[in-house]
Amino acid sequence: MSQHPPPAPAWVAVADGLVVTVRATPRGGRDAIDGLVELGDGRRAVKARVSVAAEDGKANAALARLLAKAGGIAPSRVELLSGATSRTKSFKLTGDATEVAARLGALVG
Repeated sequence: MSQHPPPAPAWVAVADGLVVTVRATPRGGRDAIDGLVELGDGRRAVKARVSVAAEDGKANAALARLLAKAGGIAPSRVELLSGATSRTKSFKLTGDATEVAARLGALVG
């Protein structure tokens, strides 16, 4: 039997917060976090949807607000690191990494 390594977590702690990988669905009908999803390369991502269309950065801004609310931090403490035009994005949530990770973990199960 071959053992596969467990999927990489959807977030990683950094010195001043957490870096979260997100798989985004714009125009998803509502703003919500729908658990975790495994990406094609084996990484995991937080599956999130927002009601706005992906134009002029509106979906990215909505995702940042959604992550801020989920992590219990101010929206100004969420920064898009990569993936501005991709469905897979990286956001940095600045704050207590343990606390923010616990809040996200409770949401995604």
